[in-house]
Amino acid sequence: MAAQNAQILFPVNVPGSFDYSIPAGVNPARGDFVYAPIGQQMKLGVVMEIVSDEGTRELKDMAQVKAARPLPPEMLSFIRWTAKYNCVSEGLVLRMVMRSYKALEPSTLVTQFSPSGNFPAKMSAARHAILEKGGPFPARASEIAERAGVSAGIVRSFAAAGGMLAQSLPVDAPFGVPNPAHGGMALTPSQEQAAAELIHQVARRDYNVSLLDGVTGSGKTEVYFEAVAEALKSGGQVLVLVPEIALTQAGMSRFEARFGVAPAPWHSQLGDAMRRRVWREAAQGRAQLIVGARSALYLPFPDLRLIVVDEEHDTSYKQEEGVIYNARDMAVVRASIAKHSVILASATPSLESLVNARTGRYAHIILPERPGAITLPEIDLVDLKDHAPEKGDYISAPLIEAAKAVLARGEQAMLYLNRRGYAPLIICRNCGEKLKSPDTDSWLVEHRASGRVMCHQTGFSMKKPKACPDCKAEDTLTPVGPGVERVAEEAARHFPGAKIEIFSSDTAGNPAEIAARMARMEQGEIDILVGTQMVVKGHNFPKLTFVGVVDGDLALAGGDPRAGERTYQTLVQVAGRAGRADKPGHALIQTHQPEHDALAALAAGDRERFIGAELGLREALLLPPFGKLAAVIISGPDQHKTEGLAKKFVSLAPRADGIEILGPSEPPIGRLRGLYRRRILVQSEPKVNLSKYMQIWRKKAKIPSKYKLHIDIDPQSFM
Repeated sequence: MAAQNAQILFPVNVPGSFDYSIPAGVNPARGDFVYAPIGQQMKLGVVMEIVSDEGTRELKDMAQVKAARPLPPEMLSFIRWTAKYNCVSEGLVLRMVMRSYKALEPSTLVTQFSPSGNFPAKMSAARHAILEKGGPFPARASEIAERAGVSAGIVRSFAAAGGMLAQSLPVDAPFGVPNPAHGGMALTPSQEQAAAELIHQVARRDYNVSLLDGVTGSGKTEVYFEAVAEALKSGGQVLVLVPEIALTQAGMSRFEARFGVAPAPWHSQLGDAMRRRVWREAAQGRAQLIVGARSALYLPFPDLRLIVVDEEHDTSYKQEEGVIYNARDMAVVRASIAKHSVILASATPSLESLVNARTGRYAHIILPERPGAITLPEIDLVDLKDHAPEKGDYISAPLIEAAKAVLARGEQAMLYLNRRGYAPLIICRNCGEKLKSPDTDSWLVEHRASGRVMCHQTGFSMKKPKACPDCKAEDTLTPVGPGVERVAEEAARHFPGAKIEIFSSDTAGNPAEIAARMARMEQGEIDILVGTQMVVKGHNFPKLTFVGVVDGDLALAGGDPRAGERTYQTLVQVAGRAGRADKPGHALIQTHQPEHDALAALAAGDRERFIGAELGLREALLLPPFGKLAAVIISGPDQHKTEGLAKKFVSLAPRADGIEILGPSEPPIGRLRGLYRRRILVQSEPKVNLSKYMQIWRKKAKIPSKYKLHIDIDPQSFM
């Protein structure tokens, strides 16, 4: 047999694999986790290919194969595709995949106890406490003791007396097996038809994409649950992506009610133990149902049959740092490689997905109405030119009167403003200085509840100063503009006695606190919920009948080409929180631009009007989905050198038809974390392979070590 080499990829920022010779007695295969020397260290990597040894150069020997399940061939292809399309190194993508090294080891075994059912005649109060309060079982002696209020020794003595059964079990318990036939809801005829179409797509066991396009409250989740059940019936794995960690937590109870067990969760706030457990169980194929944020897409599923991307339009699916990628788009790619189904679900689909559905690339499954007698909320605009709030206030008279009427009926109201904190800007009345982060060109936001000012770009925080840092005048720093804290403060004046709570990422707390606040809202214990975009997605509040949007123009500012689309999507989702039970809902949107296409279409209830206008504009300007975009960000510690590097990079651009290069220019945030930034925007015709063009261009540039160049394919943020 001819000698062979292994091409090994390491989870570091390197462009590709390294070649190693395979010593006698070692038999690696594609996807195996292996140890090999790199530099002076022995590192763990993955075998991407086994190739013939041509004998043209002397290679180091790889060391050994780790006793762990290899990455599936589809995962290796997905790693390469992600890297190539998004213009990043394969090693960085592998690092996303290898999120828990300890998960490659089998779970350690520990002694755990459970009631034997054969209790001794002599039962003390402590033993009764173990049985009544010590569960859930099986558990370690220390865990049972803590819950029961006894010592671990009493648990062990109870076991010695025959009352508890001791077993050697893994520390990381397996997840429950979901039951596809458990707890299905009765569906309306239109929901049944939509579910049947999705079930048919999943049953094909081949690559396909479906856009589940349903108005808010139409039962999209219950419908795609039927497709999930179909995938689970054959023993396959299902991944449900959600845009926010809060939704991962909030949605668990719905999954448990439908499938009898809680799904495995995956998001950035998991502790090391749970991360290790989920990764191992997913890699072994034992975790059949996983609900997670965007990074869950890079778990090494061996038998994935379905990916659901809930709220597929949401910008949270775009990873903006490290490996820059869009999880919605990469989910479609993963499905095409592994030959399985994808469901994209939204009440306000992205225009890219909508065009794909209308041109036949995706199946288009529509839920046009809410079930039963439940109607969509009535949406009206409040022109702030005609209904200006009182001086110093931000809530207009029409919003105040509408909320008062709702509260008088014992119903709930929501006030929406997608701005955290008390005020987005602090200015000195004496000299006009605006308080900024010390290393970033962004305004510091006042958080009055904590008495601090914070940069929402970097996380920098300090106690609010008493004197202006520039002119040293005291008591002159004045908050300008509203955040949710300020809106809540104003609401307390307008609605004395009302129970008001704020829900934003600053106040959300841990998952248990989020769940508790949502439960209070669902049970009617909160009269007015003041929130940011965290209140928009996936929540169902039966008594909520009025939504007031404090600033409907907020997302329209700036140069984002998707501003109109995002405004329309967000406000439809916000308004859709109202009237989801048996009472009609109403939404009022405060605006200075009632004539804007997005806002006018909202008020008219005419989605097609907005879609037609927006698509016409996009097509004329060759913007997605009728063209392609890429962004380049060059950053560094010296402003002039950063500017020079950006101009030099533009001069190196390969000549190509169908490409237009804009910039370099200073972005809205010209300095971030101490680094100056310059932005280049690249626009191309649809036929151009923009990723390949950017890769060729990037290879022509030499960037000094203290400077960075990031490429963003299909940018979603223009900051």
